[in-house]
Amino acid sequence: MNLYVNFASYLGLAVLLLLVGTVLFEITTTKVKEFKLISQKNQTAALSLGGKIVGLALVLGAAAEYSISLVDMAIWGVIGIISQIIVFVLAELLTIRFSISKAIEEDNRAVGIMLFTLSLSVGWIVAKCLSY
Repeated sequence: MNLYVNFASYLGLAVLLLLVGTVLFEITTTKVKEFKLISQKNQTAALSLGGKIVGLALVLGAAAEYSISLVDMAIWGVIGIISQIIVFVLAELLTIRFSISKAIEEDNRAVGIMLFTLSLSVGWIVAKCLSY
Protein backbone atom coordinates (compact mmCIF):
# COMPACT_ATOMS: atom_id res chain seq x y z
CA MET A 1 0.00 0.00 0.00
CA ASN A 2 1.22 3.47 -0.80
CA LEU A 3 2.82 5.10 2.24
CA TYR A 4 0.56 8.16 2.14
CA VAL A 5 -2.61 6.13 1.66
CA ASN A 6 -1.56 3.89 4.54
CA PHE A 7 -0.94 6.92 6.78
CA ALA A 8 -4.26 8.52 5.82
CA SER A 9 -6.13 5.24 6.41
CA TYR A 10 -4.70 4.74 9.90
CA LEU A 11 -5.18 8.41 10.80
CA GLY A 12 -8.74 8.42 9.52
CA LEU A 13 -9.61 5.26 11.43
CA ALA A 14 -7.99 6.58 14.62
CA VAL A 15 -9.89 9.88 14.45
CA LEU A 16 -13.15 8.05 13.71
CA LEU A 17 -12.60 5.71 16.67
CA LEU A 18 -11.72 8.69 18.87
CA LEU A 19 -14.99 10.39 17.93
CA VAL A 20 -16.99 7.19 18.44
CA GLY A 21 -15.27 6.54 21.77
CA THR A 22 -15.95 10.09 22.96
CA VAL A 23 -19.63 9.82 22.04
CA LEU A 24 -19.89 6.42 23.73
CA PHE A 25 -18.27 7.85 26.86
CA GLU A 26 -20.75 10.74 26.86
CA ILE A 27 -23.69 8.35 26.46
CA THR A 28 -22.68 5.57 28.84
CA THR A 29 -20.57 6.82 31.72
CA THR A 30 -21.97 9.67 33.79
CA LYS A 31 -25.53 10.82 34.24
CA VAL A 32 -24.42 14.32 33.35
CA LYS A 33 -23.83 15.64 29.87
CA GLU A 34 -20.27 16.87 29.94
CA PHE A 35 -20.39 18.81 26.65
CA LYS A 36 -23.34 20.83 27.98
CA LEU A 37 -21.56 21.51 31.27
CA ILE A 38 -18.38 22.51 29.43
CA SER A 39 -20.40 25.07 27.47
CA GLN A 40 -21.43 26.45 30.89
CA LYS A 41 -17.73 26.78 31.86
CA ASN A 42 -17.70 23.76 34.20
CA GLN A 43 -13.99 22.97 34.55
CA THR A 44 -14.57 19.61 36.23
CA ALA A 45 -16.57 18.39 33.24
CA ALA A 46 -13.74 19.57 30.98
CA LEU A 47 -11.16 17.71 33.07
CA SER A 48 -13.28 14.57 33.09
CA LEU A 49 -14.00 14.55 29.36
CA GLY A 50 -10.51 15.75 28.46
CA GLY A 51 -8.95 12.91 30.43
CA LYS A 52 -11.20 10.41 28.67
CA ILE A 53 -10.19 11.76 25.27
CA VAL A 54 -6.45 11.72 26.06
CA GLY A 55 -6.78 8.21 27.54
CA LEU A 56 -8.53 7.03 24.39
CA ALA A 57 -5.87 8.70 22.23
CA LEU A 58 -3.16 6.76 24.08
CA VAL A 59 -5.00 3.50 23.46
CA LEU A 60 -5.71 4.27 19.81
CA GLY A 61 -2.10 5.33 19.24
CA ALA A 62 -0.92 2.00 20.61
CA ALA A 63 -3.50 0.16 18.51
CA ALA A 64 -2.15 1.89 15.40
CA GLU A 65 1.46 1.28 16.37
CA TYR A 66 1.14 -2.41 17.12
CA SER A 67 -1.54 -3.47 14.65
CA ILE A 68 -0.77 -5.56 11.60
CA SER A 69 -3.70 -4.21 9.57
CA LEU A 70 -6.51 -1.68 9.67
CA VAL A 71 -8.91 -4.40 10.80
CA ASP A 72 -6.54 -5.36 13.61
CA MET A 73 -6.31 -1.72 14.65
CA ALA A 74 -10.09 -1.35 14.60
CA ILE A 75 -10.55 -4.47 16.75
CA TRP A 76 -7.99 -3.39 19.35
CA GLY A 77 -9.25 0.18 19.25
CA VAL A 78 -12.78 -0.99 20.05
CA ILE A 79 -11.45 -3.25 22.83
CA GLY A 80 -9.56 -0.25 24.24
CA ILE A 81 -12.65 1.97 24.12
CA ILE A 82 -14.76 -0.66 25.87
CA SER A 83 -12.03 -1.21 28.48
CA GLN A 84 -11.89 2.51 29.27
CA ILE A 85 -15.68 2.70 29.62
CA ILE A 86 -15.81 -0.35 31.89
CA VAL A 87 -13.16 1.07 34.20
CA PHE A 88 -14.95 4.41 34.39
CA VAL A 89 -18.25 2.70 35.24
CA LEU A 90 -16.47 0.66 37.92
CA ALA A 91 -14.98 3.86 39.34
CA GLU A 92 -18.50 5.31 39.62
CA LEU A 93 -19.68 2.18 41.43
CA LEU A 94 -16.67 2.02 43.75
CA THR A 95 -16.86 5.63 44.89
CA ILE A 96 -19.70 4.99 47.31
CA ARG A 97 -18.82 7.97 49.47
CA PHE A 98 -19.73 10.44 46.76
CA SER A 99 -21.40 10.57 43.37
CA ILE A 100 -19.04 11.31 40.51
CA SER A 101 -21.92 12.69 38.45
CA LYS A 102 -22.98 15.04 41.25
CA ALA A 103 -19.37 16.13 41.82
CA ILE A 104 -19.02 16.98 38.12
CA GLU A 105 -22.27 18.98 38.16
CA GLU A 106 -21.08 20.85 41.26
CA ASP A 107 -17.73 21.60 39.55
CA ASN A 108 -15.71 19.79 42.22
CA ARG A 109 -12.26 20.19 40.67
CA ALA A 110 -10.64 17.71 43.03
CA VAL A 111 -12.86 15.03 41.53
CA GLY A 112 -12.12 16.35 38.05
CA ILE A 113 -8.39 16.00 38.62
CA MET A 114 -8.92 12.48 39.97
CA LEU A 115 -11.01 11.54 36.92
CA PHE A 116 -8.46 13.07 34.55
CA THR A 117 -5.67 11.10 36.22
CA LEU A 118 -7.73 7.91 36.28
CA SER A 119 -8.48 8.18 32.56
CA LEU A 120 -4.83 8.81 31.70
CA SER A 121 -3.68 5.93 33.90
CA VAL A 122 -6.15 3.47 32.47
CA GLY A 123 -5.39 4.64 28.94
CA TRP A 124 -1.67 4.15 29.55
CA ILE A 125 -2.18 0.66 31.02
CA VAL A 126 -4.52 -0.46 28.23
CA ALA A 127 -2.12 0.97 25.62
CA LYS A 128 0.78 -1.00 27.09
CA CYS A 129 -1.33 -4.15 27.21
CA LEU A 130 -1.91 -3.83 23.46
CA SER A 131 1.77 -4.36 22.67
CA TYR A 132 2.30 -7.83 21.37
